[in-house]
Amino acid sequence: MNLLSPPSGEDRASTTEDQRWADVVARRVSGAPFVYAVTTTGIYCRPTCSSRRPLRANVRFFASTPEATAAGFRACLRCRPDGESPASALAQLIERMCRAIDDAETPPSLDELATEAGMSPYHFHRVFRETVGVTPRAYAVARRRARLQRSLPQAATVTDAAYDAGYNSSSRFYANASDELGMSPRVVRAGGANAEIRAAVGTCSLGAILVAATERGVCAIDLGDDPQALRAGLVARFPRASVTFDDSALERHIAHVIALVDGPPDERREIALDIAGTAFSQRVWAALREIPYGQTATYSEIARKIGAPGSARAVARACAANPVALAIPCHRVVRNDGTTSGYRWGADRKRALLHRERDRK
Repeated sequence: MNLLSPPSGEDRASTTEDQRWADVVARRVSGAPFVYAVTTTGIYCRPTCSSRRPLRANVRFFASTPEATAAGFRACLRCRPDGESPASALAQLIERMCRAIDDAETPPSLDELATEAGMSPYHFHRVFRETVGVTPRAYAVARRRARLQRSLPQAATVTDAAYDAGYNSSSRFYANASDELGMSPRVVRAGGANAEIRAAVGTCSLGAILVAATERGVCAIDLGDDPQALRAGLVARFPRASVTFDDSALERHIAHVIALVDGPPDERREIALDIAGTAFSQRVWAALREIPYGQTATYSEIARKIGAPGSARAVARACAANPVALAIPCHRVVRNDGTTSGYRWGADRKRALLHRERDRK
């Protein structure tokens, strides 16, 4: 065959079948939808079916379920290729359980949720975590925190806001409020008023760099081309806080952050952080800080690392929400094919950081 000529119809069919068989082996769908039938059983399945893998010689492929049915095959009762997939049904069930948690005045117990879902507590806990990315309890805590942050500015008292958000007692709320909110509840209720934030802007090889910190640690790191725009962006992020630009007060912090860009690997230091995020985001950010200098990980690998293998897209959103560039190295997360993806501070900066770390490793 002339290598410069287009493949014949027979060659294209062979290539398509090879791809489909690879999908069956991997239990995935990488191209157009299809089903496969097993001649020895008379049954056709989705490529993702968990049934025992057949011999290649006994497999036929069809572009649709009607074609397989017309050829005399019947649908598998396990993966139900002629109806709603088990994965879709499970996703809808977990979505319904999430709404049940959202609508409850107090978080339902694991046993209550499992009973509603028609599963054992152990099985429900496992599938909920695999689907959502966090446990039912962590999801309930995150949703309660979100309700608290919405209600604090309008509530008559902090205690009223706590009960409205679903806290059973004020003592439990105050015991955990600082960790959940990142600052005291009274400061949150005042919209950040009286919160003391000091900030400084410096210069590194990637352009201007802003570092902001509370007394607990660094709360924002930003990169850009215009120092004034970085300052304005910080004030907009904390509109009712007391923001002071004081280079001398943050000299140590900004030197440490610049070292993350321009310093040698052995001068990198842990930086105390004061950031808030959902339970899922916190788990993603913790995993990002474990990626070694000069190495990368894919979104799917991070999802598997935190025990939520189906949450690669949610991992990408958590990376995009990272408020402290460099300290949490989201630039080390790449696509599954190894190419760089979007970066809050610009794709060129992401590539520059990766190349620099590889060269200095």
